[in-house]
Parts: sequence; structure tokens; C-alpha cells
Amino acid sequence: MHERIPRLPDAIATASGGKIVLLVADGLGGLPDPETGLTELETAKTPNLDALAKEGVTGLHVPIAPGITPGSGPAHMALFGYDPVEYLIGRGVLEALGIDFDLKQGDVAARINFATVDGAGMITDRRAGRIPTEKCAELSAELDTIKLPGVELFFRPVKEHRAVLVLRGEGLVGGLNDTDPQATGVPPLQVRAETEKEERTAELLNSFVSQAGAILVDEPKANAITLRGIATREAIPTFEERYNLRAAAIAQYPMYRGVAGLVGMNVLPVPDTLDEMTALLREHYEEYDFFFMHFKYTDSTGENGDFPGKVAATEQFDTIVPGVVDIATDVLLVTGDHSTPSLLASHSWHPVPVLLKSRNSRRDPCESFGETSCLGGALGVIRGVDLMPLMLAHAGRLAKFGA
Repeated sequence: MHERIPRLPDAIATASGGKIVLLVADGLGGLPDPETGLTELETAKTPNLDALAKEGVTGLHVPIAPGITPGSGPAHMALFGYDPVEYLIGRGVLEALGIDFDLKQGDVAARINFATVDGAGMITDRRAGRIPTEKCAELSAELDTIKLPGVELFFRPVKEHRAVLVLRGEGLVGGLNDTDPQATGVPPLQVRAETEKEERTAELLNSFVSQAGAILVDEPKANAITLRGIATREAIPTFEERYNLRAAAIAQYPMYRGVAGLVGMNVLPVPDTLDEMTALLREHYEEYDFFFMHFKYTDSTGENGDFPGKVAATEQFDTIVPGVVDIATDVLLVTGDHSTPSLLASHSWHPVPVLLKSRNSRRDPCESFGETSCLGGALGVIRGVDLMPLMLAHAGRLAKFGA
């Protein structure tokens, strides 16, 4: 009987080679404005990305599979080379790790959204107007006083309307449904127990949501909460174990710091500006083999349905490129984790532009960095999970497969 074929590229990853920088503009992809026929990326003035596209090779990637709209966690796992269906990580776990919460085995973590509901209990704003982080911290301290029978409870602020709930105790399970209906004009959902094993956890979570609502009832915006990504932490192989890479992450938002930490990256201090992101890359460049750099605002403006705002955020992202190019002389890959078209005001299934520049990369006829131009790039349309082997290969970090 033949042995099982080892997973690629893990089995042929080497411990030496060039350095890799993965520069991610969250939610980068968009849809054409009906009046101009151009997406946010194609509308934006991006001279640096366009110049880089002329020097490298381009294409599009499908984050999960055709037609599947990804969450941020699965989309980033794919970028890191982890099959997001096999390694399905709950958003609650990523948020907890992102704020350096000491999440233990058996803990159940849920990402919290503060939300706005009307007098009939219908959601009018799923993000409570993106309340300031200071307000989130104030409300989180109040909700942290809630008591539930038989468990420890931790409620921690994250950023703006986001927070984390952690339950610690015996017999808790993850994998329960979200209570965010992903729509307005409808009430929040209840946590449902599909099996007898889930009943206690569902009862505890529903009790918490009810008590939280009573505390928040007089708040003008954040007068309710919803739960997302209810999960427990599972052990997964690290970047170093899989790829022989010492990896570091440069990101502002806790969730992305969390997913980087989950795969064993060293998460560097929070940068306040794009200049600080570049400075961190330069300061630590000799210490690591792989850098993940994350820019958030192309996603949040898209989720807000703000086409001009996403154009402006894309132009802001373009300004970081020269500094990164100056440092990342071996391999640089620029892409998004998924598309967040302003016209949909949500994540979508559309393929995402990719740009790869290295000493070993070919060139293609692409003259600019945009959805339409990248469609004609030499990389073609590939899976997000296949970007990691491409980066490793261009860095000279994959041995030949077979004789």
C-alpha cells in the first residue's frame, strides 16, 4: 500500500532563501460604478501600484472557492496557505488572540458587535454607528459585571463597535450559530442548540445577550449586541513548522493580529500610521523571513457603502508602496484578502487582484493594477491558498518535487 502523499508545499519547503513580504489591502476588490464603469481600485490614482504592476506579474485570486463569500478569518488563512475549509477558525478565537487575551483550551470565545435596535427590537445599524473605541471600553466594563451560573465570564473591548466575550468552564462547546442576521430591519437571532451537547452553551449565551440588552437599553446607539464566530481554540501547525519561516505581522486591527498569532507569527507592536508600518518593516527586516502587513480601511469604507471613501483609502494605501518596495527586494506580493464592493456594502465572492514582484518573476503586459487589467495577467485566476507556494518558490524556498 502506498504511503499518503505529503502535503505540498510543506514537504519541500527549505530553511533558506529570500525574504517575503505579503502586503494586504483588506477588501481590496470592488465592482464598477454604473456611471464610469470603473471599480474603486480602477478609479483611484495609484501610480506606485501601477508602476509595480509593470515590473511584475499579475492575476486574480479566488479566496475560498467560486461563488463563496469569505469572512476575514478564512480569507486570511487562505493567504497564509492554510485551506480555510480544513482550518476553519472561529472569529471569536481570532478576536480574543488579537487583543492578547490568554485563551485557554476549552474556553468559548465570541466576537461581539455592539448594534442599534429600534423600539420593536429590529436592527437599524449592525455596527452601532462604529462607536468610538473609548465608548466600547466603557460599555464593555459594564457588561463584564454580568454573572452566569457555573462559568467565568470575560468581556473585553476590541476596537470601535467590536468586543470579545469569553466563557470559561466545564462542558462548553463552540460552533454554534451567529446571532447577527447580517441584515437590518430584522431582529437579532437566538443562539440555537442543534444537539443536546450544545444546549448549556446556547442557554448561557442567550442569557448573556438578554442581560446585556437590559444594561444597554438606554444607550442611544449601542443598545444591543450580536454574537459572531462562537468557537473554541484548536491547535494548528505554525508557519515555522510548515514552511521553515520565521514570520512577523504588522497590523493595527486585533482580528488580523489574532489570525497572524494563531499561525505562529510574531506580532509586532501596533503601528499608528503607514509610516510606522514601514518603519517596523525596516527595523525588523533582518530578523524574519516573512512579513505580513495589513491595511484595513479599504474594507471598512467598502462595508460602509462609501465608494469615494474607498477610492481615498486605496490612494492612501498606494502611498506605502515605495517604502515597502525599497525594503522588500526579494519577494513582494500585493493583494487583498477578499473583495468588499461599495455597491454591495459587504464582502463578496469576486476574485481579488494580485501583484507579484521578485527577482525571479516574469513580466506580463499588465500596465496598471486593477480588476480588469489583472484579469489579463500571466498568473491567471488562481486559488488564494496557492499564493503561498508561489511566494515560497519565487523566494527560492521550495526544493524540486520528485526525481
